[in-house]
Amino acid sequence: MHILLIEDDNDAASYVIKGLKESGHVVDRASDGEEGLYMALDSNFDVLVVDRMLPKLDGLNLIEKVRKEKTDIPILILSALGEVDERVKGLKYGADDYLAKPFSFSELLARLEALSRRNQPEASSSLLELGDLKLDLLSRKVEREGQVIDLQPREYKLLEFLLRRPNQVVTRTMLLEGVWEYHFDPQTNVIDVHISRLRSKIDKPFKGKQMLYTERGAGYALRYDE
Repeated sequence: MHILLIEDDNDAASYVIKGLKESGHVVDRASDGEEGLYMALDSNFDVLVVDRMLPKLDGLNLIEKVRKEKTDIPILILSALGEVDERVKGLKYGADDYLAKPFSFSELLARLEALSRRNQPEASSSLLELGDLKLDLLSRKVEREGQVIDLQPREYKLLEFLLRRPNQVVTRTMLLEGVWEYHFDPQTNVIDVHISRLRSKIDKPFKGKQMLYTERGAGYALRYDE
């Protein structure tokens, strides 16, 4: 994460910066509210950490001004004012979290990481991956080791069903209901035929790297063994 710390207390700032850098994060610091406001609006940060009581421009007014320009950036307030009314006031001004001083660094780090995760777009929701096998739900493109694999509609649906349940045994009944929308056993080898076709496309061209397994008497499983 790239974090902006707005803190006028040198000892507190040094403590936070040291811990964040040791945890692998990049930290910039402003020592007063006006400088902090300028830096917050001038650059892109993943999270802002703002002291409640700052010279030149206090933390609450700073947050209020930032929110008029940047509505999405997560903001955490650090403050010696830990009363409930003060916490509520901080959140109403636009902060996402409020941590009272004194605090443990481990709690600060956990809160910052949680705020950063909350603000990340769910890009991965359109991509199903297992090892080097990828299925893009938007483009409907399937790749393994960067090689595009051409699947028929039912094969695609079968692979999607299996990729949503990686390393799990999927029964024939689950496949009939989830892929074919059959709520009865049609007494055919339709599953075996499509499993065989799918295996010929995602396994056979990649010798020694089997992913689609038959679990005797149980069903099938998609696994990636490194």
